[in-house]
Amino acid sequence: MISCKNITKTYYSVAGDATVLKNVSFEIKDGEFVAIMGPSGSGKSTLMHILGALDQPTSGEYFLDNKNVSELSEDELADIRKNKIGFVFQSFNLLPRSTVLRNVILPLVYAGVTMEKREERAKEALKNVGLEDSHFSHLSNQLSGGQMQRVAIARALVNNPSLILADEPTGNLDTKTGEIVLATFRELNQKYNHTIILITHEHDVALHADRIIEIRDGEIVGDRSTKI
Repeated sequence: MISCKNITKTYYSVAGDATVLKNVSFEIKDGEFVAIMGPSGSGKSTLMHILGALDQPTSGEYFLDNKNVSELSEDELADIRKNKIGFVFQSFNLLPRSTVLRNVILPLVYAGVTMEKREERAKEALKNVGLEDSHFSHLSNQLSGGQMQRVAIARALVNNPSLILADEPTGNLDTKTGEIVLATFRELNQKYNHTIILITHEHDVALHADRIIEIRDGEIVGDRSTKI
């Protein structure tokens, strides 16, 4: 599903050049649950932006579903972000004065899904992440942190993307709530075979994935299975 070949990313400025990714290569198969783990400044966020078609590598190639993303136009990249990738962020990024259902419906509006199908698909996505019907009409700012993150996950799922990118999804949550959110990712992976990439700096969080790719100083320093 994903193939990164010698990905390098350099930022150029008058103050000097900074290479934050150095010949990064790995593959992720369809249906894998992978954590990319590294400390602040390791390059993991830059790598996530490239995997999410939000940025382009300086050199190297990134293939998603056999397409060379590095060679696509801006319009083609926008289509990939809309149809193939679901994003989950640390800060939830929900519309606070919109209902839970409206927050999840919104990507379907941009995708041109017909009105009669939007609500059905949004409700299905919310149920898949374990949110009860009674919460659908609540404003998102009336929810707990864990509930808001599950709404954000449902929003990422609603267009049925082939890849879910979760950037520090438990960073704003307490430990118990974070465990619930991580269990939601685990269920989505096992029950629905979603490919999930979890970006984190925490080893305990990374252990919830089946595989950990460790990055440090812009280079892959470890790639191991967590399965016994």
